[in-house]
Amino acid sequence: MASVACIGECMVELRQAQGGHSTGQSAGQGGGLYSRGFGGDTLNTAVYLARLEVKVDYLTALGDDALSDEMIAAWNAESVGTRRVMRLPGKLPGLYMIQTDAKGERQFFHWRDSAAARQLMSLPETDELLNSLMSYDIVYLSAITLSIYDAPGRERLFAAIKRARLLGTRFVFDTNFRARGWPDRDVAREVFAAAFAAADIVLTSTEDLLALYPGESHEQLMARIPAPELVFRLAEPVSLLRFPGGTSEVRAEPMTKPVVDTTAAGDSFAAAYIAARLAGSEPVEAAQAGHRLASLVICYPGAIIPGYAMPPKKRHRPATTRQATK
Repeated sequence: MASVACIGECMVELRQAQGGHSTGQSAGQGGGLYSRGFGGDTLNTAVYLARLEVKVDYLTALGDDALSDEMIAAWNAESVGTRRVMRLPGKLPGLYMIQTDAKGERQFFHWRDSAAARQLMSLPETDELLNSLMSYDIVYLSAITLSIYDAPGRERLFAAIKRARLLGTRFVFDTNFRARGWPDRDVAREVFAAAFAAADIVLTSTEDLLALYPGESHEQLMARIPAPELVFRLAEPVSLLRFPGGTSEVRAEPMTKPVVDTTAAGDSFAAAYIAARLAGSEPVEAAQAGHRLASLVICYPGAIIPGYAMPPKKRHRPATTRQATK
């Protein structure tokens, strides 16, 4: 069975609740009720991969606190593997608050500087963790993942990915760019270039790349990425694909329901795309699957939609055997 390692960070999520304000606070005071959950871009992708019947492990670090225990239990309930989760005594997960406007667009506020996940690349167990990447068919991470490690940590991770690729593991990089996670854009551009050079598949968007390379055309942005397989999502619900042997444009089907919350649109697209590719689908069919799931996810509040709302499972051709990179 094909397997995926998702590397990243899951945080405690505070989401502004619908309805009135908390006791003793008026609207003018900015107070309100918040619901608590858990979230993170690569964790969202891992959950959707598991729901699409892909064997997936989540690689991260958590504390030894009750909130970290709750995360582990929730991931196990979603069939996301937790054997590669490091538990650090005395540490805590990060925290973020999310607010959503009337159009479903979201704004995030983070408290994560001392989160356990930031230490994942500098632990006594890190070498064993990185060596395990060779046992997976795909290693998936995002730019947010890379932003939480220091420069030596990123170099250590890239070196391990390159070793794993020699044995046939494919590296999928999602550009999910958040400026606040980087000291400056020059550092981000340097890290992106290294990830582009190492990746087998890049999942990106105009939103991410124009923030780093303002004013460039679609063609210029795509030319920056040497990866053999590229999915470039535009501002409209269209993806431009480049893959060995061709290019294509894939347009999402028209929406039939109102958009409620765009959180995890890209994360769910990534999961459906990866699942379809692992199952033997060609890039165009995989992008169609990505658009279908993302279009469904944005009709529900929050990153993870109810299990009953997942689309019917589609049977794909059997996955091909892994082959080492020449």
